[in-house]
Amino acid sequence: MTLQIPVPPVGARLYLRPIWFADTPVGLAESDICRLAGGLIWFQGLEACWITAEGLLGKARVPLAELPGWRRRLSDELDARVDRLMAAFSAVHAPLTLSERVIRFDVPHVMGILNMTPDSFSDGGRFIGDPEKAADVGFAMQVAGASIIDVGGESTRPGARTVWEGDEIARVVPVVERLAKGGVPISIDTRRASVMEAALAAGATVVNDVTALTHDPRGLEVVAAAGCPVVLMHTPSAGADPHGGAVQYKAGAVGGASVDCDVFDWLEARIAVCLAAGIERANIIADPGIGFGKALQDDTRIVNQLAMFHGLGVPLLFGASRKRMVGALTNGAPVSERLGGSVALALKAIDAGAQIVRVHDVPETVQAARVWRGLRDAALVAG
Repeated sequence: MTLQIPVPPVGARLYLRPIWFADTPVGLAESDICRLAGGLIWFQGLEACWITAEGLLGKARVPLAELPGWRRRLSDELDARVDRLMAAFSAVHAPLTLSERVIRFDVPHVMGILNMTPDSFSDGGRFIGDPEKAADVGFAMQVAGASIIDVGGESTRPGARTVWEGDEIARVVPVVERLAKGGVPISIDTRRASVMEAALAAGATVVNDVTALTHDPRGLEVVAAAGCPVVLMHTPSAGADPHGGAVQYKAGAVGGASVDCDVFDWLEARIAVCLAAGIERANIIADPGIGFGKALQDDTRIVNQLAMFHGLGVPLLFGASRKRMVGALTNGAPVSERLGGSVALALKAIDAGAQIVRVHDVPETVQAARVWRGLRDAALVAG
């Protein structure tokens, strides 16, 4: 006798994560498999996680073939949530038109990091005061295969000093102008509305805000008026320090801390705020914020649960390049020796369907992503 799959109780908060990925849908019944976000990944089941009103966690694994029967046992409210999440998982995201380039999300993309800062944790000070050299590096990243170059003028590493917005503008605008004239798609990595305006006027086409437009009250207005894509990253603080000190995430009897659920809720709420402000869903990208206000166990959980964030219904950006979790998992490897771990994390994210990976090491990551895609293509052809 087959045991019934557990269901969440009425009033629980439900989350779903695609699991049991397949290289190809060939030979599988349509009811047994679903394509993830219009990409090169198909999944055959869901991990359901729920938090009860008492704060307890519950879990179940549901094959897609048994999903209709499982849903019939849910309350109307929870069934409606499954409907929304499944629609988000299977949604095909509209491409981004960035100046003369079109970024389609059926394959993963690499975003190259270009820091115009004296104190960023990895490459701080390399290009400060030399926009020509910085632009040359940005062009080299594009030639190496980066789809977008992310230019930043303020370090957001833990303990970094706050930068006056005038200095931030002076650092990034000359680089943005040079790259834009060369036809490079550029995102501006900033949390200040004035810097967003200056960079967009100089030719940037994407805003990447580590505070998801919470730090500067005018950020929402600027992005909505510009009609440009925006990356909303999770951070526990809208204040001067985006890391926000120690954060206590939910915990329950089953599964331990639920940082993934907390981050999902926060991003879902920010997306709703952006939609209400007039920002189109097609222009929103979500980033779970690896390393920001999170301990190692939080970061590793988010990485392992990354596929659940497709339930937000927007493309996912993943950034863990050279971050401290790589060092923590590799006997304290210094920043300069974290290439292997960074590429491993980027591939892990791509395997979970992340549409963009933000990295320092562009050629190596692009090569890894192209091999990944080649293997997927070969599996589809072989059937």
